[in-house]
Amino acid sequence: MPLYEHVFISRQDLSNAQAEGLIEHFGTVLSDNGGKLVDSEYWGVKTMAYKINKNRKGHYAFLRTDAPAAAVQEMERLMRLHDDVMRVMTIKVDEHEEGPSVQMQKKDDRGDRRERR
Repeated sequence: MPLYEHVFISRQDLSNAQAEGLIEHFGTVLSDNGGKLVDSEYWGVKTMAYKINKNRKGHYAFLRTDAPAAAVQEMERLMRLHDDVMRVMTIKVDEHEEGPSVQMQKKDDRGDRRERR
């Protein structure tokens, strides 16, 4: 089955438990349609570059999935209809990276960047 990575932003006035509950909810939607939630990360509340629906901040969540295209389309459809979800981005990948995502890594663990001038 194809591998996907999803990032979605939910409203800032949700509690952390409610935002993490959305991850579980969409994981069950995916599994009901023949897919599998490989990994999920809750990134917390972050400030956005611009306002979305009059919100300056949002709860960010990251999902790694192994699912058929029909299951992903159904999950995205339900995300777009959900009142608490503001934005969704899905990317098809060749393989999932091991370990935590770049957002969850410590600054020292990210590796060498180019030198500042």
